[in-house]
Amino acid sequence: MKKKTIEETPRGELSADQPLDAAIKRHADWRGATLAKIRGLIREADPEVVEDVKWRKPSNDMRGVPVWEHDGLVCTGETYKTAVKLTFARGAALDDPSRLFNAGLDGGTRRAIDIHEGEEIDEAAFKALIRAAVAENKEVGARKKSKAKR
Repeated sequence: MKKKTIEETPRGELSADQPLDAAIKRHADWRGATLAKIRGLIREADPEVVEDVKWRKPSNDMRGVPVWEHDGLVCTGETYKTAVKLTFARGAALDDPSRLFNAGLDGGTRRAIDIHEGEEIDEAAFKALIRAAVAENKEVGARKKSKAKR
């Protein structure tokens, strides 16, 4: 079954039984509010993004991890006691002139943004990072297709 993009799912039809809505509602504190705000910014940056919850396992009470995808994984949104962590799958390949990445800086592939209670994120810079992540995914996909044709 094909997942609906945000564009195909009118905002008024989003229901509480959708996994990402449930993930946000589980946190009635600043973490839920932060995740909801991030979700809105991602949708603004890329209306074609596909939302899902993946990696349900006993260690996370089968709740899984919110993910946003467009031609591959864009980022995940995990909630911890003291932070909301946004991990970009190909973050190391992205330019980050506003220096939003503040975690996982030594990794060869991923980069993350940890948002703590009371912190705000630069919305314009974050949306630019989302668009850059989508562009990176498309570029990687195009390279793979080109390589497969050889």
